[in-house]
Amino acid sequence: MKIASTFLTASCLLMVALASAHAAESPTRSGYKSYATGYSFDQLVARVQNAVQKNRMGLVAQASASRGAAARGVKIRGNFVIMVFRNDYAVRMLKASVPAGIEAPLRFYLTENEDGTTELSYYQPSAVFAPYGSSELDVMAGELDLIFAQIVADAVGK
Repeated sequence: MKIASTFLTASCLLMVALASAHAAESPTRSGYKSYATGYSFDQLVARVQNAVQKNRMGLVAQASASRGAAARGVKIRGNFVIMVFRNDYAVRMLKASVPAGIEAPLRFYLTENEDGTTELSYYQPSAVFAPYGSSELDVMAGELDLIFAQIVADAVGK
């Protein structure tokens, strides 16, 4: 009986530890969206860049730890951050809340899975700007939610 109880306790602790480890990998913040794709890493990077342009947003900056590592001769799975915004939204954002300026540009995060497929993740603009408690920001963020959803649809669609 004591062995069964010890085994049960150890099994429960292991399940809690594994669940906690997995939970630490997945953001719990409101507004997080993630889309699995069948595209290769380089294909998805190009598709997101094209979708940003197609939807008339500005590609403000890009960063990639995997490409930086490759330049040093180190191989890691692909990851890429695409920072997106547009000046008319920047002006509206700052008119509504100067402190909200730290949130721009907004980001898309592209990651490569072990099997070579990729994921596209981002936080909805409405979730990013919600903490500032501004109705003007809320309206602007709602518009950006629609644009970001269209960028994703264009990037991960066929």
